[in-house]
Amino acid sequence: MADQMAEFNKKVIEEFRANGGKVGSPFAGAPMVLLTHKGAKSGKTYTTPLVYSKDGARVVIVASKAGAPNNPSWYHNLIAHPEVTLEIGTEQFKARAVVTKGEERERLFNAQAAQMPMFNDYRSKTKRQIPVIALERVK
Repeated sequence: MADQMAEFNKKVIEEFRANGGKVGSPFAGAPMVLLTHKGAKSGKTYTTPLVYSKDGARVVIVASKAGAPNNPSWYHNLIAHPEVTLEIGTEQFKARAVVTKGEERERLFNAQAAQMPMFNDYRSKTKRQIPVIALERVK
């Protein structure tokens, strides 16, 4: 399963970079970001394609893992190493990951779910509170 996901992500990343940030099905039309992060334990560099929403200048990502009972590995990496690189379209920039809490987390989750209703499905599939991360550009 992990190998299939890695291969799927590799294809999405290649398509993203070849087409200026645009990808086809199943993400056609969805805002995509490539998140490059450092492994919490390994220290290796990973790139993960994710859908995102915006909150002012911040990029917002949701650690839904499609409603799985546990958080995605990239979430643990961001906790350990909050400095990341983002690619949106053809732009690449450094950012810092901040895990949101309370009312802000609810507001940001609901805003993303309003744009992409599948996040409501993910929320209903799991007992955990799905983390919402704001990525703030580093000057």
